[in-house]
Amino acid sequence: MRIGLLNNLRAGRSNPEVRKILHLLKDYPDVAHIETTSVRAVPEALASLARQEVELLVVNGGDGTLQYTLTQMLTTDDFPAIPMVAPLRGGRTNMTAMDLGAHRNPVKGLQGLLEDAKADRIKDRVVDRPLLRVETLRDRRVHYGFFFGAGMIHRAIDLTLNLFPTGRSQGSFGAGIVTAGLILRAIAKRNDGILTPDKAQILLDGDLVDGGEFTLIIASSLQRLFLKINPFWGREDAAVRFTALVSGCERTALAAPGILRGRPPGFVKPETGYTSRNVEEAELRLDAGFTVDGEIIPPRSGEIVRITGDRRIRFVRA
Repeated sequence: MRIGLLNNLRAGRSNPEVRKILHLLKDYPDVAHIETTSVRAVPEALASLARQEVELLVVNGGDGTLQYTLTQMLTTDDFPAIPMVAPLRGGRTNMTAMDLGAHRNPVKGLQGLLEDAKADRIKDRVVDRPLLRVETLRDRRVHYGFFFGAGMIHRAIDLTLNLFPTGRSQGSFGAGIVTAGLILRAIAKRNDGILTPDKAQILLDGDLVDGGEFTLIIASSLQRLFLKINPFWGREDAAVRFTALVSGCERTALAAPGILRGRPPGFVKPETGYTSRNVEEAELRLDAGFTVDGEIIPPRSGEIVRITGDRRIRFVRA
């Protein structure tokens, strides 16, 4: 199996860990690896790996690096056949790699992966997962990823990036602090600042979601988010897991713990302002900005966003 490694040197891990990965690769000379120092270098790096007919692409970076890589792979003709993808936990945020069961230490994860490849045991690590395809209909721009968040989520990520210094504190730790603060403010019925409701029209498989103003709009194809949060409780057999909370929904203090675990109390239902469904397609008309795996897309008035999950990729647990 031809293995390639895209090594993002600016993804947030420390230089010693990067050096350990480069040192490890000396024992595996057949692995094609390219180091990048900026996102602008990723397209050419992927094109080079495609020319080498890579069958398994290891991505050493965080959620943002993986999202950009997947989008580039699936929206260009560089790869005649899409390779399997193995994300390492090498960035500030690593929700996708964690959800796939990647090793906490990216060096040990890579070493185990390469040893299993040498012993022809890769099939034991393969995980088939759907991707979110997020398209803005105005300019037909497409993003592939695993997590979508609009309005409040967009602003919370922006706050995390500005509130904490560059590095690991911008990852799960910083996100956890910000999330805890937002939950407390929501329980206290504070609908200002980041928690200002956003006007949106939401169609889930063509059905209009009652509301008009929402404090939370999220979608994902992951089984869990950072800190093992799982704020989805739909039971339909569909790839896009979608949750929306109407502004002023009832008894948020009682609902919050169960919602975060994906097991809300009985009063949490669309009639009381809480909607969570697994759908084939979600379409949103909104003025707020949004994020796909941490990539910030600024707000545009009257934007129409379509989210589907009909593209699946074979991932490999590293």
